[in-house]
Amino acid sequence: MAEAQKYLPGLPDDEEEVGILIDPGLAEEAERIAEALVFASAQPISETYIASRIPRGVDVGRIMSRLKAFYASRGVNLVQVADHWAFRTAADLSFVVQTDEQEVKKLSRAALEVLAIIAYHQPVTRAEIEDIRGVQTSKGTLDVLMEAGWVRFRGRRRTPGRPVTFGTSRDFLDHFGLEEIRDLPGIEELKGAGLLSGRVPSNLHIPVPVGEDELSDNEDPITQMDLEELGLLTPKAEEDD
Repeated sequence: MAEAQKYLPGLPDDEEEVGILIDPGLAEEAERIAEALVFASAQPISETYIASRIPRGVDVGRIMSRLKAFYASRGVNLVQVADHWAFRTAADLSFVVQTDEQEVKKLSRAALEVLAIIAYHQPVTRAEIEDIRGVQTSKGTLDVLMEAGWVRFRGRRRTPGRPVTFGTSRDFLDHFGLEEIRDLPGIEELKGAGLLSGRVPSNLHIPVPVGEDELSDNEDPITQMDLEELGLLTPKAEEDD
């Protein structure tokens, strides 16, 4: 049995020293299955789903890391989006697959400001967005961002009125090529990209948002009743009628 097993290729030296073993046949089969699942899906696919389809006992994280390394220099790359995976055209080849027929929709300045505030300050309420911007935010601006799939309802703040909190979605990470929300650029990166002027106040602070699925201490999850109240679901009473 020992001869039939090998160290999983590509593992860091320290992990090999611990003696992590895996049947090479299972590893190869798991890679092929994971590769097929991601390739066949139009949307990023979760590690949980992949793990339910590959042979038991195989570490899905290591399998996906191996595939990611394999595709790193190919025309398509395997990219991680939160705990999901997807194939994407290599960044340096994106111009090849672009067509002149594609309609590029640009966000308004207000929408860009609101998106940036939500991304960096999430979880954030509409009142907090308006306080940061210093102007009132129209419902249409938030609707545009939610229709694009980049912004979502996160929960409800544990304050009077229980206002809804907003956050970014997995589609937002996917569109902007981010593995997780903490990969958003900091002050120095924004300056280097010319997105911040050189006269930025010395006390300017860019917050680090919490994880995509982590609720803050003063935030409650969205319930069925909340979705009905927000007009996202038809009330059960009406459905029964």
